[in-house]
Amino acid sequence: MLDGVTDTAAGPSAPAQTPRKRAAGLTLLGPAFVAAIAYVDPGNVAANLTAGARYGYLLLWVLVAANASAVVVQYLSAKLGVVTGKSLPEHLGLRMRRAPRLLFWAQAEIVAAATDIAEVIGGALALHLLFGLPLVAGGVVTGVVSMAVLTLQSRRGTRTFEAVVTGMLAILTVGFCAGLFVAQVSPADLLGGIVPRFDGSGSVMLAASMLGATVMPHAVYLHSALARDRHGDVPAGPERRRVLTATRWDVALALVVAGGVNICMLVLAATTLPGVAGTDSIPGAQHAIAEHVGPVVGVLFAVGLLASGLASTSVGCMAGAEIMHGLLHVRIPLLARRVITLVPAVVLLALDADATMLLVVSQVVLSFGIAFAIVPLVVYTSRRSVMGSDVNAVGTRVVAALIAVVIVALNVTLIVLTLAG
Repeated sequence: MLDGVTDTAAGPSAPAQTPRKRAAGLTLLGPAFVAAIAYVDPGNVAANLTAGARYGYLLLWVLVAANASAVVVQYLSAKLGVVTGKSLPEHLGLRMRRAPRLLFWAQAEIVAAATDIAEVIGGALALHLLFGLPLVAGGVVTGVVSMAVLTLQSRRGTRTFEAVVTGMLAILTVGFCAGLFVAQVSPADLLGGIVPRFDGSGSVMLAASMLGATVMPHAVYLHSALARDRHGDVPAGPERRRVLTATRWDVALALVVAGGVNICMLVLAATTLPGVAGTDSIPGAQHAIAEHVGPVVGVLFAVGLLASGLASTSVGCMAGAEIMHGLLHVRIPLLARRVITLVPAVVLLALDADATMLLVVSQVVLSFGIAFAIVPLVVYTSRRSVMGSDVNAVGTRVVAALIAVVIVALNVTLIVLTLAG
C-alpha cells in the first residue's frame, strides 16, 4: 500500500515559504494548540460524560494512556511537516498507487465526515442549551460561524487563526473544568481509575469511543500541515533543532491542557452523575450538573461546549481539505467544503436522531481510522530516506510501534465483542 513511488530525501513542498526572519521563543508555539482542539471536541464531551456516568472512574486510565500516546503521535506528525516540508497526506499521495490511494482517501473522508457530524451537533446542542435554539437552526448557525473563523485563516493568516482557536480553547477549558472547584472528588477513586481494566463489552466500546475522541485521525493528518505552513523550509542543523525543540514544547503544553480538560469532564461526571436519571444525553447531563453543582457551572459547561463545537468544526474542515489535497491533489475552497460537509449533520438533526448517541458512535468510527493515520506516520518518520538525520531514534520507533499495535488490538477486540453480542 505504501509503494508506487520511491522515497526521496527530505525536502520542502511548494506552498511552504521561508520567512526572512524566523520567529523565536514563544512565538514558535501555536500549531499544536490548533491540533489540540480536535482532542476536546463535542465527541469527547459525549464519550467522557457517558463513561463517567455509567462507570464512574473505571475508564480514567483510558484517557491518561490515550493522551500520553497523543503526545508522541502529534509530535511525530509535526516533526514530519517540519523536516520534510510535506504533510502526511502529501507523503501518502506521493507513495501510493492510484487504487489504494483512492480507497485510503475514502476511509479518511468517512473519518472526517464523522468528525464534522460530531462537531456540528455539539455546537447545535450548546446553542439549544444556552438560548433554546432548535437543533437544526443551531447546526446551521454553527456552520456559519465556522465559515467566519475559516475566513480569518484565509484572509488574516495563520497567526490570527491560531490566536482565535487558542482563545476558544481557553474558554472551553474554563467551561469544562469549572465544576471541579465545587464537586467533591474522591482521591482514592481517582487513583483507582488509573488501574487498567474493563467491565464488559459496553465498557470496551466506550473505551474505543474515548480513544477515537482522544487520538484523532484528522488531527494527525492536519498537524503535519500546520507545522509545515507555520515554519516553512527549515534547513538541517541548529535552526531545525531549535524548531523541533519548540515543537516538543508546543505539543506537550497543548496536550496537557487538552488531556486535563478530558479528565475533568470524566471526573465531573463520575462525581455528580452516577445514578442520576436522564444523564444519558448531553442536555440531561448538563441539567444534572447544574442541579448538583450549581446553575453557574451548568451555564459555563454549555459555553464550553459551544466553544468546543465552533473551534473544532473549523479545524476539522481544514483537516478534510488537507486530506483531499494530499491524496487526490485537488483543492477546493474551504468555505465550499464547509457548506458541503455541513449537510449530513443538519440532515441527521432534522431527522431527530439521538444527538448524544450520534456523538458517541462518531467517536467509535474515528477509532477505526486511527491506525490508517498512525501506521504510515510511524513508517515515514522512521525512514532515513524521508527524514534524513532527524529519523526517529530506536526508542521512539519502539514506543510509536507499540502505540499503533495497542490501538489496533483495541479496535479488533471491539469488533469481536460487538459481533459476539
